[in-house]
Amino acid sequence: MLAASPSRAADPIPAPVVHKTQVVRADPRTGKLVRSIVVSSRPAITKITPPASGSSINLNAIVDQASRAHDVDPLLVHSIIKQESNYNVHAVSNKGAQGLMQLTPSTARMLGVSNSFDPQQNIEAGVKYLKYLQDLYKDDRLALAAYNAGPGAVDKYKWIPPYAETQNYVYQVGKRYGEARRAADAAKPAAVPVVDEVKAVEAKPVEPAKVEPFIDENGRLHLKTAQ
Repeated sequence: MLAASPSRAADPIPAPVVHKTQVVRADPRTGKLVRSIVVSSRPAITKITPPASGSSINLNAIVDQASRAHDVDPLLVHSIIKQESNYNVHAVSNKGAQGLMQLTPSTARMLGVSNSFDPQQNIEAGVKYLKYLQDLYKDDRLALAAYNAGPGAVDKYKWIPPYAETQNYVYQVGKRYGEARRAADAAKPAAVPVVDEVKAVEAKPVEPAKVEPFIDENGRLHLKTAQ
């Protein structure tokens, strides 16, 4: 569904978890009560086998746990990991950044990471750092720029630094994140049409009382209701 799974290594996407809610409302046209079932789901993210490793590692569980803990969208985290390392646990950049989320040694030390090649430590620290940048800049574009070029560069230019690498990084991660969100939204089933109808109680019409005329001893006409 997203950059969450590198080609060559992803298992089939599992079925989404479906939740059903029953809603009763009044039909504005007929006035009748109508009951409908609304179905919603959260698409599951695939289990991933990192390209550089022969062993299967459930990175999705690690990403989900860290994302929940720091209130970050896991789809964004997956988009960053795909761009940073393509899910290579042992990736090392020419600048010395390490692991899945490409932590620099100084950032890793600051975040208490003892082994940047440990997926659990790397993702937990990377997500924590991303959340710090999101809170700092209140703009995901600037947070991504700072993740790539460092907060100092963003503070210097007050925007995405004019570095080709950083601008491409923000564009690629943003594009992948947007595609992932659209795919997730498209996977959500629409509300199911009305399943059954609760008919309103219809009152029986009241028949008018029968009236009988009669004339009294003085010749006057009277009307009386028949029993």
